[in-house]
Amino acid sequence: MKLGLFSGRKKYATISVSSTEQKEQPKKSETVKEDKDIDRCQLWDKCPSCNEIIYIKDVKENHEICPKCGHYFKMSARDRIKLLIDEGTFKELDAKVTASNPLNFPGYTEKLRSAKEKSDMTDAVISGTGNMNGIPVSIGVMDFSFMGGSMGAVVGEKLTRAIERGIENKTPVVIVSTSGGARMHEGIYSLMQMAKTSAALDRLREVRMPFISIPVNPTTGGITASFAMLGDVIVTEPKALIGFAGPRVIEQTIKQKLPEGFQMSEFLLEHGMVDIIAKREDLKEAVSKVIKNLING
Repeated sequence: MKLGLFSGRKKYATISVSSTEQKEQPKKSETVKEDKDIDRCQLWDKCPSCNEIIYIKDVKENHEICPKCGHYFKMSARDRIKLLIDEGTFKELDAKVTASNPLNFPGYTEKLRSAKEKSDMTDAVISGTGNMNGIPVSIGVMDFSFMGGSMGAVVGEKLTRAIERGIENKTPVVIVSTSGGARMHEGIYSLMQMAKTSAALDRLREVRMPFISIPVNPTTGGITASFAMLGDVIVTEPKALIGFAGPRVIEQTIKQKLPEGFQMSEFLLEHGMVDIIAKREDLKEAVSKVIKNLING
């Protein structure tokens, strides 16, 4: 686990987390590799990082991590909840809130129907309440498999309600983000969710309840530009891509070569944009320890 400075953010407490000796960071060409979702209908697949043939069951049992090279595959929202929330304590809320097609965007209704069938979700986030190592929390977890984790009116509404539950019940709020940004099919309705979620977080701070943001690979666009980077503490995973526009777009715009590892979580930690990098298997312990220190402090 790595710790960074809580630069530019209000400090509730100082935490102490043991760290192990870190290996030399791989070169940019090794970190910025195209990720993909594993086809669960197969027994075997090839890891996009080490190109080794891997047994799907081994990956699943290893928290969606390649057992041979440690490559992080995308994780579903439900698996994230199992990873972070104590067994038997999670209660899903707002599950029946579903998106419409307010702008009559061509093909959007069909895309929503297809995404629901493939993911068994009503939209790109699952929210509810549960305990994290015995600590009651309000939690929202995004899922990239549902239309690239894009944020439309439903995602913004469910996350806002999760924050408001934290205000009402005086409990910490945890949001796991993974997204390509705002959902273009909903236009201004989607963009409004950036302000909506940010305003809710401001009310959460008024009651002095902590917000732990967990942006994971990838978190980009309007999500990064709003609630994902507003955490009192920002915790992420190794080699996660976190930024607004992608590196290629930025290079084409500014006509300059970007630094090695730009927008990867290790680069952001070094420059004070995130506070903690925790391995996936250590994420629950790291976040619960942060919450305990913030509450007790």
